[in-house]
Amino acid sequence: MFLSAWLLLGVLAQQAPAPPSAPPQAPAPSPDPAVAVFSTGVGLLLVPVKTDKAADYEAVMQALQAAFTASTDPARRSIAAGWRVFKAAEPDTKGNTLYVHALLPVVPGTDYRPSMWLDQLMAEAPTELLAKYKEALAGSPTRLSLSEVAAMLAK
Repeated sequence: MFLSAWLLLGVLAQQAPAPPSAPPQAPAPSPDPAVAVFSTGVGLLLVPVKTDKAADYEAVMQALQAAFTASTDPARRSIAAGWRVFKAAEPDTKGNTLYVHALLPVVPGTDYRPSMWLDQLMAEAPTELLAKYKEALAGSPTRLSLSEVAAMLAK
């Protein structure tokens, strides 16, 4: 019995040590939830706005529209050409005013966050413009990448 145990210990001792395990890798950073990049050719961005701040939000969107209009950059003009903002007649379930950014077509790889475009297009813009935008938001926007299922009037 003792001889078997010694033989087993001897065999185990002669085996090569296990290679050190690799250090655990940090998980990949999660994508920024605020990013508004769409994975299809049609996108909607649903933005809840505090009802008493709706006029401020619309003023910011009009300033952004003016900045896009004034741009001579073809890429920016292409982005602006398919970007329309609508105000819903009905409030959302929390009573906020809902704005719908319709992106038809989406420019692939483009981030459609209004705050980002305010920073890029209006570097000289008053700081209160971005503050008005942020204060008007009632929650995080909802991003929807859409794929057509049916065209009701087939060609």
